[in-house]
Amino acid sequence: MNGRGRIDSPRGILALLLAVNILNYVDRQVVYSLLPLIQGELRLSDAQAGSLASAFMLVYMLAAPAIAWVADVRGRRPWIAGGVALWSLATGAAGLARGFVSLFAARSAVGVGEACYGAISPAFVAERFSVERRGRALAVFSMAIPVGSALGYAGGGMIGEMFGWRRALWLVGLPGLALAALCLRLPADPPRPDVPSPAAGYREVWAVPTFRLLTFAGAAMTFALGGFAVWMPTFFHRQWGLSVGRAGTLFGGITVLGGLVGSLLGGWLADALRRRVPDADLIVSGAGLLAGMPLAAAALAAPRLSLSIAALFAAETLLFLNMGPLNAAIVSVTRLETRSMAFAANIFIIHLLGDAASPTLIGWASDLLGLAPALLISCLALGLGGAFCFLARRGFRVDAGLAAQAAA
Repeated sequence: MNGRGRIDSPRGILALLLAVNILNYVDRQVVYSLLPLIQGELRLSDAQAGSLASAFMLVYMLAAPAIAWVADVRGRRPWIAGGVALWSLATGAAGLARGFVSLFAARSAVGVGEACYGAISPAFVAERFSVERRGRALAVFSMAIPVGSALGYAGGGMIGEMFGWRRALWLVGLPGLALAALCLRLPADPPRPDVPSPAAGYREVWAVPTFRLLTFAGAAMTFALGGFAVWMPTFFHRQWGLSVGRAGTLFGGITVLGGLVGSLLGGWLADALRRRVPDADLIVSGAGLLAGMPLAAAALAAPRLSLSIAALFAAETLLFLNMGPLNAAIVSVTRLETRSMAFAANIFIIHLLGDAASPTLIGWASDLLGLAPALLISCLALGLGGAFCFLARRGFRVDAGLAAQAAA
């Protein structure tokens, strides 16, 4: 932090936005650890419960493209700070819900706030680091996914059991207001007169073949992981008879350990391999998704809880390898003036085709077939995501070269 109270150093910016990103995922996942309690009080079906996640994702993906363009033109700092404040207030408001409609509306508002952050922050972090260090920086930033998810699952479940689901949501919403104030100390963006119009910018981004394949890979992965994020605590509760608190704590612990190991290992592997292979990000990501698919299925079909835990930990470690590398690959194939729009377009597509639909579809299939078969079917998407990563290798060098020439 400099003498004027600004946070200017790359490490300081990364540290603050990592903390915000952790809270981002706490807010996102805490509701899912509380679903059995919420369903019991508000009398929601599995399909209605799943639609809460879909409501969040639909709003999130629809808001991101417009927000990204405005932020690129007018400056990203106010949008980051405002988004954090909005989603925190909306999470607190969800604790006041008296029925499905009001809870649905509150979760939709959380989606608007998180869109302000998710469409902007990865590029904001990436631009502070060199190409050689970018994979590790984004891997550290992506550590927030397992850490925040684990805190949301474990903390939400335990607090919900002790004090009720409403108080759990209120407690989660409070820290965001302090972090929003800190985000106002981030550096302001320099003027960007060359930012294209929204139509031209999004056409340019979507015209990059590697970007399209990376986005489809992310959508396939998000379909499966989004379903797991919503339904695995409930799976442990129903399949193995665990309490709501223990189920959330167990899944949260698996997620944080597997996610931390996978995220850091993926960033390190990609940066190390990139010295010899320029498309290392795609190799690491694709291999992790393909290897993680059978292990995720094994976790659902295991005859004992201990085997289910072991298989799920191994699967999550492999699946989280791509968290830093995939974002680094998007940065590599897009130019500075359209980079936030690239992440916004990526958000829109991966959630449109991914977890905007999968929680509700899995809930619908669960009502018909049972939860375990519904989750098993969703594992097939992981193999599809791995295949898209390897297909993206064909044009990566050309697209990365064109983006580098535009920056020169």
